[in-house]
Amino acid sequence: QCLLSGTWRSDTGCRMVVSVLSKDGRFSGSYLPGPAAGGPEILTSDLEGTQQDTELFPQPTFSFTVHWQLQETARTTAFLGQCYVGTNGKETLHALWLMREAADSPTEDWKATR
Repeated sequence: QCLLSGTWRSDTGCRMVVSVLSKDGRFSGSYLPGPAAGGPEILTSDLEGTQQDTELFPQPTFSFTVHWQLQETARTTAFLGQCYVGTNGKETLHALWLMREAADSPTEDWKATR
């Protein structure tokens, strides 16, 4: 059974801590980007998400958002993935992300999503 509560580390050094996991699958915690994210201006940021019921789906899908704590701009990242349990019992998260940065105008919209 795959539970998101606890500390997770990505291949790039990002760290996610899920501190609250409720019975309905909602969770909250914090996210700290790794060195690949660049610059010391990125601080630990809050995250909020949800996962499928692990009693129905032992390897549940999940999603969460991070609203970055930045001084110069507003950014939000959405993560979508699945938690897998390997034959050795080790839990692994596989996720995709989409980040949106605030654009100054509609003409700048094309470069605001990564």
